[in-house]
Amino acid sequence: MPESKRSSSWIDILMELVEVFFKSSRRSTKGRTWHQHVVPYKDAWAVRREGNKRITSKHRRQDTAIRKAKQLARKYKADVIIHREDGTIRDRISYD
Repeated sequence: MPESKRSSSWIDILMELVEVFFKSSRRSTKGRTWHQHVVPYKDAWAVRREGNKRITSKHRRQDTAIRKAKQLARKYKADVIIHREDGTIRDRISYD
């Protein structure tokens, strides 16, 4: 009888761990957005999705980067955040 009690508690612990894992994974994906940032990148401009380290696209001029960011924002009903050369936010356009 003690064996079954131990295995039952082991299974309960395992089930709790699995539950916690799935709940935490659902929470992390919920926070992601499709907001597009137009940011200075080396000697050019780039479009970067909010939260990403990698850039989506690179452009020589800021207006072409803004055009691309607007396309993506319309598609995903998100915002375009336009940055200045120094990195501060210049403008925000909402498409939701």
